[in-house]
Amino acid sequence: MDITTAAGRLHVRTIGSGPPALLWHSMLVDCRQWSRITARLAQHRTLVLVDGPGHGRSGPPPCGTGLADCADAAAQVLTHLGLGAVDWVGNAWGGHVGLVLAARRPDLCRTLTAVAAPPTPLPPAQRRRIGRLVTAYRLLGAARPLRSAVATSLLSPATAATDPAAVALVTDAFAAAPRTGMHRVMTEMMLRRPDLTAEVSRIAAPTLLVAGAQDPIWSPARAAAAAAAMPRATAAGVDGAGHLPPLEAPDAFADLVLGLWDGGLPGVSAPAAPAPARAVHPSPRTSAGSS
Repeated sequence: MDITTAAGRLHVRTIGSGPPALLWHSMLVDCRQWSRITARLAQHRTLVLVDGPGHGRSGPPPCGTGLADCADAAAQVLTHLGLGAVDWVGNAWGGHVGLVLAARRPDLCRTLTAVAAPPTPLPPAQRRRIGRLVTAYRLLGAARPLRSAVATSLLSPATAATDPAAVALVTDAFAAAPRTGMHRVMTEMMLRRPDLTAEVSRIAAPTLLVAGAQDPIWSPARAAAAAAAMPRATAAGVDGAGHLPPLEAPDAFADLVLGLWDGGLPGVSAPAAPAPARAVHPSPRTSAGSS
């Protein structure tokens, strides 16, 4: 289904049953990045899978759309579906949106899993490197060298060498994204990403910060340091993964998410039992096999 929000038209699908969980993917890919964990998580939750603005089957965002606008858009999605608090699972961009939502709308975030989502802005060297990528994308679109560069930056060397399906998913999602919308999101969410340090210190929801052990941007040690500054957070590393642990190490990642939902992770107390949720039934075009 398509839902009009503050961040533009968002494509959303739902699968599973039980209390709701909202999944928001990393930048440069789309909701297909969750394809290896949805069957398992859907046994425990109704999964609300969002294509972020400018990605997948969603429309472009208005110029200047930032993380706060994306958090507002997520809240509008929940209102449209008649849902309240959710278990948020976000990778990179989706993790940053979740941090903002959990800080500003604690009534909507029961638990928070944020993957590869540093609360600080990009360091200058990374900003310069990504700035060159954004400029090249504006001029060339998803040309073959850029598709290769994106796969290399998002996936660990082991995944890139041994998992052609993961490489194909990343490159296909990047190539398929609407060019104008993608460029707007890359500019605002990467180059102009704000400092969220003050925001995360206010997050009261049980929180899990995840880092791929081979992620050059966000290490398990940095995740642990960020978790120590939060009221109810813990951190975990995922061996063999780069920037996309749900795609690269799905079993290990799903174990962590289910541990958080069950209150079984060290340092994170169990949240209150969720109220019964109204079932959300997908439309004919939102079956488990659709994207």
